Amino acid sequence: MTTDDPCKIVIVGGGTAGWIAAAVLARFLPPKRYQLTLVESDAIGTVGVGEATIPQLQLLNAALGIDEFAFVRETQATYKLGIEFVGWGARDSRYMHAFGSVGRQIGQTAFQHFWLRGRQLGETAPLEAYSVNAAAAYAGKFLRATAQPPQPTDLAHAFHFDAGLYARYLRGYAERLGVTRIEGEVLTAHTDAGTGDVTHLTLSGERRVAGDLFIDCSGFRGLLIGGALGVGYESWAHWLPCDRALAVPCASVAKLTPYTRSTAHQAGWQWRIPLQHRTGNGHVYCSSYTSDDEAAAVLLGHLDGEALASPRPLRFTTGRREAFWRHNVVAIGLAAGFLEPLESTSIHLIQSGIERLLKYLPNGAIRPADVAAYNAQTGFEWERVRDFIILHYHANSRPEPFWRDCAAMSVPDTLTEKLDLFRASGRINRFNEELFAEPGWLQVLVGQGVLPDSYHPFADHQSPAEVKELLELLRRSVARPVAGMPTHEAFIAANCRAA
Repeated sequence: MTTDDPCKIVIVGGGTAGWIAAAVLARFLPPKRYQLTLVESDAIGTVGVGEATIPQLQLLNAALGIDEFAFVRETQATYKLGIEFVGWGARDSRYMHAFGSVGRQIGQTAFQHFWLRGRQLGETAPLEAYSVNAAAAYAGKFLRATAQPPQPTDLAHAFHFDAGLYARYLRGYAERLGVTRIEGEVLTAHTDAGTGDVTHLTLSGERRVAGDLFIDCSGFRGLLIGGALGVGYESWAHWLPCDRALAVPCASVAKLTPYTRSTAHQAGWQWRIPLQHRTGNGHVYCSSYTSDDEAAAVLLGHLDGEALASPRPLRFTTGRREAFWRHNVVAIGLAAGFLEPLESTSIHLIQSGIERLLKYLPNGAIRPADVAAYNAQTGFEWERVRDFIILHYHANSRPEPFWRDCAAMSVPDTLTEKLDLFRASGRINRFNEELFAEPGWLQVLVGQGVLPDSYHPFADHQSPAEVKELLELLRRSVARPVAGMPTHEAFIAANCRAA
């Protein structure tokens, strides 16, 4: 192309990944300088397991100028305040990984140190008693946070939604901003013998789509990043051995709980995601410890209501591409790697990948330094999310062989360092803005029975009576606003009920 020609960006694959990429690029790139095309085939299905999200999605919707209530209505969404984990420590255990803060920092000392000292003094209230999000979730309450008292200002929330409806919603958004959609199956990706760059695609019907920059959203197939460029795949199955999943919707018969539920089973776990029109369910499991038929029986035996379809199978290997950006191809979504949806990170990793591409978008020729920085930052994010998910498996005390083997396995050094530090002194370090902050690590560690041997000496500066009074005041500061909130169902009915 000449300097006056627009840069041609071609997105291969639709679904959530493709249409998030298309919507973000269409929103922020000047149309006179960039030409956006998305190629997808209706004959190729999408995985669509990412129906639960984390609060960062609010930032994406806000950046796109999407009205939250309209988005909730159009995607049959409900609100999410956290994830309840059932049976992940011991078989009868239950805890909430809630969004937002837990307690509050006292001076320069993190809250958990005062909570730990309180336990020594006989205080028995769980961490959840100090989280507005957890208290609201278990009470079935919801209120969108505002800056006006007495509403809490830190009620962080995310969403449960129908991934197919979300992709359709973003498709309409992107097409209104000028993205061209081409229906067709990619048959071949052609590369330049000299540079190694992808030059064009051949579609069914002998059609040709040329591009300067390609975004691979083709799912597990990785048509461009793996097929055309041969970028390898780094397996993490030795740390995360689950390799299959079954997904099935069921009728909604229970109240719309404002949280996701993850229930541990004999050789894996089951998700429950309440939407306005149905409940999403799935069983993630390890085929080395249970059969497909046994896994299906477990899934169907733990539904709220009547199954609305037959369980849909999915096979995967947890891991990541050895490079996310190679030559002029950037892999987003499942083409980049797979982490099971235990902490609802799938859509976030799509979002952060495309936002990072905007940060390192080339101005003319692609520079190796930009590619290296993109790959390093993306790799760091994926690995730290991986560690957080491994923690759930490793810190368990269940009796089944699968879980015993997970507890006994060696884990990455980066996770070992976090575990050793917390067990020794109750401290949690967050590096380089990794995705999960201190409150998330604290709730999962304590929820699964990992407790420190000690706490920060500053927690001893207060007398026993002062520590007990502090903890009581914090519990009241949580209970008071929750008591005044409407129920989750009432909030939706009043503001964003789907037609």
